[in-house]
Amino acid sequence: MRLTWLLPEDLVAHEFVQAAAEGVDVTESRAHWVAAGGSTVPAAGGASDDPTAARLRPLARELLGQLDGLTARHPPSPDEPDTLAEIEAGWPPAPAAVVPADAVDRVHGGWLGRAAGCLLGKPVEKIPREGIEAIAMATGNWPVRGYFTARGLPDAVAGRWPWNRRSAATSLVENIAGMPEDDDLNFAMLALSLVERHGSALSTADVAAAWLADLPAGRVFTAERIAYRNLLDAVPVERAAVVGNPFREWIGAQIRTDVYGWVRPGDPIAAARLANADARLSHRRNGIYGGMFVAAMCAAAVVSADVDEVVATGLAVVPPRSRLADAISFGVQLGHSGRSTKDDLDELHRAYGHLHWVHVLNNAALVAYALTASRGDFATAVSLAVTGGWDTDSAGATVGSVCGALHGASALPRSWIDPLRNRIASSLPGFDGIGFDELARRTVAAAR
Repeated sequence: MRLTWLLPEDLVAHEFVQAAAEGVDVTESRAHWVAAGGSTVPAAGGASDDPTAARLRPLARELLGQLDGLTARHPPSPDEPDTLAEIEAGWPPAPAAVVPADAVDRVHGGWLGRAAGCLLGKPVEKIPREGIEAIAMATGNWPVRGYFTARGLPDAVAGRWPWNRRSAATSLVENIAGMPEDDDLNFAMLALSLVERHGSALSTADVAAAWLADLPAGRVFTAERIAYRNLLDAVPVERAAVVGNPFREWIGAQIRTDVYGWVRPGDPIAAARLANADARLSHRRNGIYGGMFVAAMCAAAVVSADVDEVVATGLAVVPPRSRLADAISFGVQLGHSGRSTKDDLDELHRAYGHLHWVHVLNNAALVAYALTASRGDFATAVSLAVTGGWDTDSAGATVGSVCGALHGASALPRSWIDPLRNRIASSLPGFDGIGFDELARRTVAAAR
């Protein structure tokens, strides 16, 4: 069995990339790995297709331990602080949270928008831009203006760009019967449960306990799967993100934090603090910043009508000289460029196309671009987020969440919302089949 995102022999190449991005010299470790026959090409899908690589597992474990030590001893960049105290030093004063009169409709829109954007991106996850365009054009859905379909898709196109195998059966328009299970929604519902139980006292240990009690290991990926493994291996909670985890600056934390904004409407600082407590279990630096960025945006989205203001609010909690701040600012700049979508996306991929499709930097830049270029229009925003490629369901979910909360459920296009049938499938205890309206009511109750 070739488990994804977990086998030591598949993690080494990813760790070379991540450690080098942090300024760590991995020359000696890389030479040792190559001499033993190891590959330095990271497995894009989380596991190599070479069953003989298992012979390198003992060496891989040894090298991952060495690389963890090198990274721990390497002085972090002052531009990218890691502790909450250091991050908070650059924050503006915290405003008072105010629950708006239309909070239930706004939050309901956020939940629905998150689901719809995720559902749009599910069948084309891992498919590059050119494949997404080919599928959409072949089925009369270009520019993308609705959920994907296999109806009328030529065999040649389908053969070259196969759907995400786990998603097509439940996320193509002809198959949708409610929101299918997805980690982008599971984490949001788990966050709601955490806030209901712990409120502002939420700690990283609380998040860890909830994962182990309620979240099946097979429903988490990349950094979350590594952190989960570490918890089961008795690694202390405060170190679960840094032991053998080359995915610590990937997108995982950014997809988990919308609810922390919705329960702190108008208070992005409080939202970012909750997001930090959650994100720290599996991520560091830019990975954590991604979670805070989204939480702060969601706190602003339920009280604002201006998408530029929302993105700026999210950016304000990100360390200003960090790589994530640069990526978000770049996305905003492209969104205001006035050029064609193709030119903007070409530029985005020139800047960040070298990163893995699940990294936080490229996806945060795409999220910022889609929100800015769309001027907050829901359909345009989720279309841009998904046609941009990379982590299509996660970027679509975040963009849909923000725009959904900006407008409220009552203003969202029915063609996007009706197929959701007001229900979500989930393996989380107590959440399978729950309605979006009930989630909205519970979220607002937690905010109050």
